[in-house]
Amino acid sequence: MRPPLPPFTDASAIEKVRLAEDAWNGRDPGKVALAYTPDSQWRNRAEFINGRAEIEAFLTRKWARELDYRLVKELWAFTGNRIAVRFAYEFHDDDGTWFRAYGNENWEFDNDGLMRRRIASINEHPIQQSDRKLRWPLGRRPDDHPGLSDLGF
Repeated sequence: MRPPLPPFTDASAIEKVRLAEDAWNGRDPGKVALAYTPDSQWRNRAEFINGRAEIEAFLTRKWARELDYRLVKELWAFTGNRIAVRFAYEFHDDDGTWFRAYGNENWEFDNDGLMRRRIASINEHPIQQSDRKLRWPLGRRPDDHPGLSDLGF
């Protein structure tokens, strides 16, 4: 069981989104993969990923190249066992070039609260380090740090 469980309410959908954000900001591929069903299906940009082992491998690759990764997610809509979110994240590469990515995700959960489907559409662009907006020590976003709407994203 991975509460909160569907069917979602406004409060439980917001909690589910924040728990996902917190996990991804922890950047532990094995821990994050446990939030998904063993046969979870993803579309991440143009990449298709199936099952926890592939999810863990994908996240390991992602966070090895997306350094100092910081993410903010925001609930967009929900119904029953589905949640739609929008997000932004910032990172830099090995060369020190900073990027900001924006995207949307559609999530579908099983009755135990595990995500069985994740469909992500993401665009990114380089930014100057001085233009970064997601600034906090690595790990969980502090509660007083602005969210996406507050940042104008």
